[in-house]
Amino acid sequence: MKIGVVGKGGAGKTTVAGILARSLAESGHRVIALDCDTNPNLGIALGLGLEETARLIGIRQALDEGSEEHAPTVPELLERFGAQAPGGIRLAVVTKIEKPNSGCG
Repeated sequence: MKIGVVGKGGAGKTTVAGILARSLAESGHRVIALDCDTNPNLGIALGLGLEETARLIGIRQALDEGSEEHAPTVPELLERFGAQAPGGIRLAVVTKIEKPNSGCG
């Protein structure tokens, strides 16, 4: 199952995404959360804290500046650019997915 949360700024996307991720994880689902927002705060909503969220944002900025290479696969993306959030949720702050698997928009 893949769920995307989209909408205009200030509509509550991060809050909804955090609630969905936590609820699904608590129900026993494996959850990978990708924060693609220009103001990525999903880490805070998931309980990672300011320091770890800032670390993920720094990685994303390095990707945007070209000083870091994009990961070629999802497992590598999660390993290099992700963090383990409370409740077993895996989070990565990303800018783009260049070669999505089939089924991704």
